[in-house]
Amino acid sequence: MSTFAQTIASSLSLPQPKVLAALGLFESGATVPFIARYRKEQTGGLDEVQLRDILERKEYVTDLEQRRKTIVEAIRGQGKLTEALAKQLSGCTSKTELEDLYAPYKKRRKTRADSARERGLEPLAERMQAQPQHGNPLSDAQRFVGRERGVATPEEALAGARDIVAENLAQDSELRGLIRELVAQHGKLSSKLAKKGLDGTQYREYLNYEERAQRVPSHRYLAVCRGEEEGILSVSVRPDMERTLQQLLRRCRYYPKSPYGPQLFLAGQDALKRLLMPAAERAVRANLKTKADDDAIDVFQKNMEAILLAAPLGPHSVLGIDPGIRTGCKCAMVDEGGALIHHQTLHLVGRKNPESNQLAQLLQTHRPDAVAVGNGTGGRETEAVVRQVVRATGLEITVVSVSEAGASVYSASDLARHELPDVDLTVRGAVSIARRLQDPLAELVKVPCKSIGVGQYQHDVDQGKLERRLGHIVESCVDRVGVNVNTASPSLLSYVAGIGPKLAEAVVNFRRHHGPFRARTKLLDIPGLGDKTFEQCAGFLRIPDAQHPLGASAVHPERYALVGKMARDIGVTLADLVGNPEVCSRIRLEQYQSTDVGRATLVDIVTELKKPGRDPRSNFEAPCFRDDVHQVSDLELGMVLEGVVTNVTNFGAFVDIGVHRDGLVHISELANHFIKSPHEVVQTGQRITVKVLELDEKRKRISLTAK
Repeated sequence: MSTFAQTIASSLSLPQPKVLAALGLFESGATVPFIARYRKEQTGGLDEVQLRDILERKEYVTDLEQRRKTIVEAIRGQGKLTEALAKQLSGCTSKTELEDLYAPYKKRRKTRADSARERGLEPLAERMQAQPQHGNPLSDAQRFVGRERGVATPEEALAGARDIVAENLAQDSELRGLIRELVAQHGKLSSKLAKKGLDGTQYREYLNYEERAQRVPSHRYLAVCRGEEEGILSVSVRPDMERTLQQLLRRCRYYPKSPYGPQLFLAGQDALKRLLMPAAERAVRANLKTKADDDAIDVFQKNMEAILLAAPLGPHSVLGIDPGIRTGCKCAMVDEGGALIHHQTLHLVGRKNPESNQLAQLLQTHRPDAVAVGNGTGGRETEAVVRQVVRATGLEITVVSVSEAGASVYSASDLARHELPDVDLTVRGAVSIARRLQDPLAELVKVPCKSIGVGQYQHDVDQGKLERRLGHIVESCVDRVGVNVNTASPSLLSYVAGIGPKLAEAVVNFRRHHGPFRARTKLLDIPGLGDKTFEQCAGFLRIPDAQHPLGASAVHPERYALVGKMARDIGVTLADLVGNPEVCSRIRLEQYQSTDVGRATLVDIVTELKKPGRDPRSNFEAPCFRDDVHQVSDLELGMVLEGVVTNVTNFGAFVDIGVHRDGLVHISELANHFIKSPHEVVQTGQRITVKVLELDEKRKRISLTAK
């Protein structure tokens, strides 16, 4: 384990003891959120990002070791494993290095070099590669001409020998590494129209495009890859071929004055163009794709985190409206807990006589605290009607535009059918819109992250990696906020550390049959939930009206006794300590430090005692769009508007200004000072004031500035 930890620590630039401790905790079944929150002493305070990096690197190193064993056995089986080669293989720190060394021993289809070897031309190839100072290639090649060899002329013999030399060069691990490095460092990414006659309008920026591959932003690389996938663009990554050939020839000891110099030059040229360059280009492009995927997924994660941790309205009654012009607006009234209590369809837009009176009656009857209007087609018009009706009724009702991205996916899902079996899927969508306003996190965990529509090029990245990483961010957000075990849906519970979908259903079923939980320890009565799972999940589950004073807090049950001692030491009851900042400030942390409980954990405990169960999300504040702006034609250059950031990418932020089409604030227009990333100054869901810079109705683009 220590060697394993050393390898991982070195690659991540982390202290080995911390990595070793983290690996030990993972081996014991601990989860990332649990370790990051409750095992800070063991890991020296590693955060979730570092812990997940360790897990990913552990997987890579494990795969590397397995591949190393496979390759060693394969070469040994051929009887070609020398001591020197074994040492080289054991020293490889990447899969690429391993594959370079294994290349000459791989089983492959018959090559031109294989055919030349069968005709006995290897001695001529060896002489060619040795670059002797004397001799005549044509005369030497004449000795290999003959019907029995299948070689008709000296020129044919030399061509076969060059094929052997080219393959030898292509299988040289150092040479493969050199060419790959040259392509990576000096290669230029270029793209052009794949063939004449194609419509390249969508990719007009990339029809005559060239940029240093090392500096290409992820969104541009993913864009050209998409164009290539669609057959519109031809894409390549190439360095200066002449300079690269000179580097290759220098490495293989090419002597221009040797009689065999011209032959080695031709062989090197062939090796580079036919064998080395395509392999190097594939490898470099694979690395560019991996980096672009990681960057794009990072953007998606940051946006998802902002959306999931958006300020909740809280336990208030809400009327959810899914706008519809032709079929009417689906209205769903939900109570403080999100339960559907009434639904009906009202035609509020698209008619000369909208059913405003019916909406007023609905509001008067149920008196919701807020109305959540979906931001889809007809959303702004519907919102305007609702605001007008609310003003007419004199009721104090907050009207909010809510993103309905993914609501249709949820409403058609098995989960929605299970939660709302007796209503149409359009009503389920309206219910989801209402619940999103009440608690974005609790509702959005029911929707596949990719359906929420934030990020950049999410459909072009590695889908497996995207799914894993988004799962991590959802789990992190859920555990940061905490979950009320007595009201949470199975979807929400499934993201709590240690639980998962199957156990989440078991928790809900147990709650349904035995009533609400009054103590965290009662979780141990659930079939399948043992001590280890309880250890992982208990700190993230909340019981607001628990029998124990700490049941609604993030203090882990394993520390209840310690907190009880703190209360006794300062002469108060546990109930008087919890939620009393003044009393908590009397706790002397140094009294309770030990090998198991360090200062970091004690600080967390006291912070939690001061504000037990505190929601880390900000307070809700409704955005406000201008009443006189509903569509693009209402916009004017220089107009100042308030909007909501809907998506942040590497090149800028998209902002909803209430006209059915988001405007783009380019990264250069986000701040008065230089920023490397838009995430430095904005996040998804943030309210922002912008000014209209440019309107391009033909290309359906709105350019904005936040300066």
